[in-house]
Amino acid sequence: MDMEDHAELSRLLAGEKQSWDRFVARYAAVIYAAVHRRLIPAGRGEEADDVAQDVFLRLCARDFHLLRTYDSDKAKLSTWLTVISTSAAIDHLRRQKARPQDLDSLPEAALAVEPVLPTMLKIPTGLLSPRQALVLELLYRRDMDPAEAGDLMGVDAQTVRSTHHKALTKLRAHFREE
Repeated sequence: MDMEDHAELSRLLAGEKQSWDRFVARYAAVIYAAVHRRLIPAGRGEEADDVAQDVFLRLCARDFHLLRTYDSDKAKLSTWLTVISTSAAIDHLRRQKARPQDLDSLPEAALAVEPVLPTMLKIPTGLLSPRQALVLELLYRRDMDPAEAGDLMGVDAQTVRSTHHKALTKLRAHFREE
């Protein structure tokens, strides 16, 4: 990094708005290209603008903490920004992959669970939380769907589904041990 670039970076880190504007103008294409190269093969090229914006947010967050870690003795600034941008794109793809499918978009029939518990099953006291017991009561004994149970309980249908799943998980674990 030459002296002029070093001085410009110093002004940017000091909070000079014009230096930030010049930095963005100069390196936006580098950041966007690195992000785009990573997202296109994953079929997520349309998300490149958002991820590039995230890179800029990372760079200036906490008083330019990440940008302050740049060491001109180890790499050119454009190379360093490419690595940061590629990492941000990979992080974005991992978050998208780890995110479960939106359950609200699935039809109720796909989420329906047929009762498999015998009517004579004795659930030990204290095994389920009061909310979990209520959800099982509403879904199985009163034959409500999650939306109806949620309305009655004053919670979202997704909360009912989640509570139902947790209750069944506890019951399976308990009766597996027996």
